[in-house]
Amino acid sequence: MYKRILLKLSGEALLGEQGHGIDGKVLEAFADEIRLVHEQGVQVAIVIGGGNIFRGMKAATFGMDRVQGDYMGMLATMINSMALQDALEQKGVPTRLQSAIRMEQIAEPFIRRRAVRHLEKGRVVIFGAGTGNPYFTTDTAGSLRAIEIEADVILKGTRVDGVYDKDPEKNPDAIKFDKITGDEVLSRRLSVMDLTAFTLCRDNRTNIIVFNMGKPGNLLKVIQKEPVGTLVEWDY
Repeated sequence: MYKRILLKLSGEALLGEQGHGIDGKVLEAFADEIRLVHEQGVQVAIVIGGGNIFRGMKAATFGMDRVQGDYMGMLATMINSMALQDALEQKGVPTRLQSAIRMEQIAEPFIRRRAVRHLEKGRVVIFGAGTGNPYFTTDTAGSLRAIEIEADVILKGTRVDGVYDKDPEKNPDAIKFDKITGDEVLSRRLSVMDLTAFTLCRDNRTNIIVFNMGKPGNLLKVIQKEPVGTLVEWDY
């Protein structure tokens, strides 16, 4: 069983059946999954995107300044982080929210040693506001935070059940990989994370598991190292 994990969730995952915002049923389901893992004594850190509310890169395509748009996207991640924090605490899970941008009224500033101490004390730590810098995605924030807290693995919860040789939502004949090396992901140009995030994982030999977060019990199975999703590992 993994002892310390970084769970990366996309903001779009919170949409559920809605076209915008946060679906309360999805939020509660995610909180239930995280609670089950927390009860196993696993140290859980989380990074969640903000694409269900605002995406800076998309805003730049219709004329908005990219830097301004990215900061707005960071605020969107804080809304999602606060919602997830509330859902977890309503289920009795102790949490701490840390932000890469100072906003003392709602979150602690990100301090690596403090984050690690929270994890050691059994608190779920949610990292909001990305890296605090424009031009970086929440995938990159997830990779960076995982490396900083020395997580055993990055778990990327998605809508699909692993890494495929092509988009399974568009190609019914797509082939799923149970295990694949990071170098092969790069050579095949498969979509796992953006290149900056993936390079951070490669340089620090941080493995990634891509799995379907929407299937009940999947997160616990991944933690227990059952064959769920796709393991992306590096040649040592």
